[in-house]
Amino acid sequence: MTLTLNHYSIRTTDMAASRRFYESVLGLTVGPRPDFPFPGLWMYRGDHADVANAVVHIIGMDPNDAEGLKKYLGDRDIASLRGSGAVDHVAFFAAGLARMLAHLEGLGIAPRQRTVPSIGLHQVFLDDPNGVVVELNFPAAERAGAV
Repeated sequence: MTLTLNHYSIRTTDMAASRRFYESVLGLTVGPRPDFPFPGLWMYRGDHADVANAVVHIIGMDPNDAEGLKKYLGDRDIASLRGSGAVDHVAFFAAGLARMLAHLEGLGIAPRQRTVPSIGLHQVFLDDPNGVVVELNFPAAERAGAV
């Protein structure tokens, strides 16, 4: 069996805030999405012709019309939608640490940073509008250029 991470999904009552975060912070773009019986967005990191590039799926919870979502994915209490729950964080490999840190500063976002020298990784942690922790992993060698 071959295994790679395809995407992660976020249920939210505020799709606009989630879209803004993933567009403005991570540079993802809204692309094609199947016609599911509930609102949502697929956020891509590259060519929209390849659904494997839809790395974040935003699932809209419409309290006025929840039946399509309930039938398709099951019911969830809106109160349970805060934070990462049992999943601590979701991580991406990235490049361009100095550009990203300048970008985050311009957006007024203060990331949490750690370097793991034993594996040559510099980690940048952010919280999306739903409290989901997103980790960006840069080569540790980029840290020297970003300081």
